Formats: sequence, C-alpha cells, structure tokens
Amino acid sequence: MPKIDIRRPHQLSIAEARAVVDQVAARMREKFGMDGRWQDDTLLFSRPGVSGSIAVGSDAIQVKAELGLMLAPLKGMVEQEIRRKLDEHFT
Repeated sequence: MPKIDIRRPHQLSIAEARAVVDQVAARMREKFGMDGRWQDDTLLFSRPGVSGSIAVGSDAIQVKAELGLMLAPLKGMVEQEIRRKLDEHFT
C-alpha cells in the first residue's frame, strides 16, 4: 500500500496548531466522510481507502497516511493536496 509521510515546520503554539488541524479535520469530515479522533497531540483519521495521522509537535506537523488499493493511483494528487493545505495553514 502506498504511504505518504510529510513533515512541515510551523511557528504556532501546540494549541494553535491543534486548532488549525481541527478546522482541517472538520472539512475532511464534511467533504470525504473522514472519521477522526485525538490521541494526545495526534489526530488519527480513517475512512474506507485511507488511514493515517496528523501529529502536532512544538515546531512541526507530521502527516502520515496509508492509501488503499483504490486510492493508490491517486497518491501524487493526494500528496500534492496535503502539501497545498499545509502551505496554506502553516507557512
């Protein structure tokens, strides 16, 4: 299964970064039916075809995802969209 692993530095407090991740997660729920739950400072998410995590650190966000067979051909597009959202919120 294809894997995505992206790390992005940020200048926010952990609370501020978590709030941003919460906003993104709410959009993911609306748009893709993605389920998510916090475990400490890591948002675990899943839906059929993809699962992963968004870890909020004091100086970086780490996004990891594992794509199922149906989404495997779209890995490049999914990765590009994640990078775009990280740039939008954490640059």
